[in-house]
Amino acid sequence: MNETIVQQIAKADQAIKEERFDDLMEFYTEDAVLVVRPGVEAHGKEAIKAAFVKIAAYFQNSIVPTQGKMVMLEGGDTVLVLSQTLLDADNKETSEYSMDRRATYVFRLVDGQWKCAIDNSYGTTLLDEE
Repeated sequence: MNETIVQQIAKADQAIKEERFDDLMEFYTEDAVLVVRPGVEAHGKEAIKAAFVKIAAYFQNSIVPTQGKMVMLEGGDTVLVLSQTLLDADNKETSEYSMDRRATYVFRLVDGQWKCAIDNSYGTTLLDEE
């Protein structure tokens, strides 16, 4: 497993928890894509940052993401991360979205640093959408 990416994800989770969204953008490629919710994506750092501000508000500024089991598939300068992503929040009982997800992330090596190019916390459940 790529320990650098494990550390990057942990730091990103901490930045989300602490709502340090400017710092969070350092983890993304310039052309990154964030799946905000099924059917809605944010493209590029500016849109991703705005989406995280809205996500934080939705979860009453109390979201705490953590990662469970991870599997990584590495090919050259690209890594596919399959991860059990767990979310906690004050309003988790009333959220219409799952708080226990099987996420898929794609990391790319950019100028010697691993950056997230695709952030899909919904993973393959996107296939369930019509």
